[in-house]
Amino acid sequence: MDMQMWRDSWGRADNASESIRMALAALGVPETVGNSLRPMVTHNGGAYVDFGKLPADVVEQIAEALRLPAAPF
Repeated sequence: MDMQMWRDSWGRADNASESIRMALAALGVPETVGNSLRPMVTHNGGAYVDFGKLPADVVEQIAEALRLPAAPF
């Protein structure tokens, strides 16, 4: 993998991390919980977000939010 591919993948992973942090903040989750999110790039350039350990109550909040029907546009 070349450096540009790594940078592009890191950018995607970092943006995804920030997006989920903002979603967690909208749920009222403390900012400290979002600090466990880590952008990652695999050896072949895959962009990932490592959620790390999250408190069970936060995971329940996330699950509840995911069960809600999506708002129409």
